[in-house]
Amino acid sequence: METLQIPDKEYFSIGEVSQITQVVKHTLRYWESEFKLLRPARKSSGQRRYRKEDLELVFKIKDLLYNKRYTIEGVKKYLLADKRKKQIDLPGTETEHSPDSKILRELKEELKQILKLLKK
Repeated sequence: METLQIPDKEYFSIGEVSQITQVVKHTLRYWESEFKLLRPARKSSGQRRYRKEDLELVFKIKDLLYNKRYTIEGVKKYLLADKRKKQIDLPGTETEHSPDSKILRELKEELKQILKLLKK
C-alpha cells in the first residue's frame, strides 16, 4: 500500500486529503456515503475535518479498490471483518465465548419461547 508521509496535524480539510491521497474530492465524498467507517467530523460550518485515522482509511480503501481490484461491496466486507478482528484482539472486548454473550443467547431463546406462547 502506497501511503505517503501524513503531515503531523490534528485535522485536514477535504482539499488536503485529496492532495495527500491523490483521490479527487468527489470520490472522497462518494466513499463517505458508501463506507460507514469513513465519517470525518464536521465543523459548525459543515466543512469536513479528517483525522489521521481517516487518511489511513482512505489509503486502505484506495489500495483495495485500485491495486487489489476489490469491488465496493468487497471493500465493505473486508473493512467490516477487519474492524471485528481488531475488536476481538483488544483486551477486555466481548467475544463469542464471553459470559455476557452466553447470557444474551439465553435471553434471546427465552424471548423466542415467550413469543411462541403469545402467538398461540
